[in-house]
Amino acid sequence: MMEVIKDLWSFLKERKKWWLFPVLLVIMLLGTLIVFSSGSAIAPFIYTLF
Repeated sequence: MMEVIKDLWSFLKERKKWWLFPVLLVIMLLGTLIVFSSGSAIAPFIYTLF
């Protein structure tokens, strides 16, 4: 997993694609929200967002 993050960081730094960083951050935050809320009572409300 760390190798993927290192490769992604080097790609962003080398190609000057800094605008991709917020997009990737939001995608990761939404993914962790789905994973951690999947077994809770608020899961049906989270899934209606998508």
